[in-house]
Amino acid sequence: MKKTTWFVGRFPGYVSPLSGVALSVLAALCPLTSRGESYFNPAFLSADTASVADLSRFEKGNHQPPGIYRVDIWRNDEFVAAQDIRFEAGAVGTGDKSGGLMPCFTPEWIKRLGVNTAAFPVSDKGVDTTCIHLPEKIPGAEVAFDFASMRLNISLPQASLLNSARGYIPPEEWDEGIPAALINYSFTGSRGTDSDSYFLSLLSGLNYGPWRLRNNGAWNYSKGDGYHSQRWNNIGTWVQRAIIPLKSELVMGDSNTGNDVFDSVGFRGARLYSSDNMYPDSLQGYAPTVRGIARTAAKLTIRQNGYVIYQSYVSPGAFAITDLNPTSSSGDLEVTVDEKDGSQQRYTVPYSTVPLLQREGRVKYDLVAGDFRSGNSQQSSPFFFQGTVIAGLPAGLTAYGGTQLADRYRAVVVGAGRNLGDWGAVSVDVTHARSQLADDSTHQGQSLRFLYAKSLNNYGTNFQLLGYRYSTRGFYTLDDVAYRSMEGYDYEYDSDGRRHKVPVAQSYHNLRYSKKGRFQVNISQNLGDYGSLYLSGSQQNYWNTADTNT
Repeated sequence: MKKTTWFVGRFPGYVSPLSGVALSVLAALCPLTSRGESYFNPAFLSADTASVADLSRFEKGNHQPPGIYRVDIWRNDEFVAAQDIRFEAGAVGTGDKSGGLMPCFTPEWIKRLGVNTAAFPVSDKGVDTTCIHLPEKIPGAEVAFDFASMRLNISLPQASLLNSARGYIPPEEWDEGIPAALINYSFTGSRGTDSDSYFLSLLSGLNYGPWRLRNNGAWNYSKGDGYHSQRWNNIGTWVQRAIIPLKSELVMGDSNTGNDVFDSVGFRGARLYSSDNMYPDSLQGYAPTVRGIARTAAKLTIRQNGYVIYQSYVSPGAFAITDLNPTSSSGDLEVTVDEKDGSQQRYTVPYSTVPLLQREGRVKYDLVAGDFRSGNSQQSSPFFFQGTVIAGLPAGLTAYGGTQLADRYRAVVVGAGRNLGDWGAVSVDVTHARSQLADDSTHQGQSLRFLYAKSLNNYGTNFQLLGYRYSTRGFYTLDDVAYRSMEGYDYEYDSDGRRHKVPVAQSYHNLRYSKKGRFQVNISQNLGDYGSLYLSGSQQNYWNTADTNT
């Protein structure tokens, strides 16, 4: 009998030859198939198999080696950052596309994802914090890594997240910018046969670290038959910087006070105030809190004046949207809740605002100390202090108040504003002041201010601002008290320092005619294909005279 030798692998063996009939019978009786898993023989890589890395994880065909990969991180379908992340081998549930890898997060990165680490501690004592697996620390968290696209999708339950606004960037990631010198200028002029006239405006500055130095000045030149004049006017010099922990701005030098509560005045001194620029766009200005209840996991859409201004996904239960960014100062908010079961909720949140309204929970402050500064030669420079505070309260209510203190002047103001829903928005405040004028006479009085805003969407009409201020006979402002005389003009000066014979008409003041009532209005009307129509105007009358300014 002839023997047949079979070679399996590297080792020869001997088997008995079977006849074709026997093989056919065996195949008929055992119609089973089997398939072995892939096996990577380390002997093909090196004769010393002990020096070859463990290749068993590649036998499943789609696993990748652990290490550091640069991936795009998405949290709840929102892009977070492109970052180098360390991956470890194989936690269950990462998905077929993951390459058998699970990302490692540090406590710092988990905070950056917006996790409320106070409610969900992620760094236990004695536990390795260089590789934290989110699903192990946060119930309901899911991680899915697509190795082919290098995209890391992280799903976190709403209950585990801090209430961070859209567009929020952690302060530790802010950049002060590079050291720089800058200058902005504007030059205009005319030259004729009999006269020349030129004007140059300069805004120059230096940036170094958090500090900003600025100077604003202007140069005037005029020449004609028999006269020649040129003058440099230093409008102001100041230095400013951000105070990040307070979300505030510090200004020292020549500047102006805010105009939310008191009328704005110039000063030379220091000002510390809340800065809107340190908040994301979605938290700047006023917007109502939109509340509702979702029956299922739902898509929430908010429209204003026909435009989508907000869209998000909410979990079942009550929700409150506090980071709206409205496109205008008025226009009702149309809310649509698309439930997972196909049903839909629709309702309207009326919205109008006046300048003083603040979001619920937001507090703004403004502190100023320095010398009064106006550029008017008829006014002195008394030292004064001003402080104001504005607080956003629940139910669309805003409360505010403030004080102005100087040697010859005391004033205090209190007020409140509210979004009235279908009736628009309104604010009312009253100021009490005690003044000593240039003739040493003492006066006391009150001033009542009323502001109103409302949109009539059906007619395309928008009352952007409707205001009225009424002052009693004895009410004066800090600007009035700064005058050196009860009546007079300011004068212009030529290059030789001599007064012109004609005073500046707009600078005339007469403190015996104190301000009585002021009405102002700003209205816009949408005309469809023909554009829009805007109307703006004001009228001021006075005590002891029938004269008015319009």
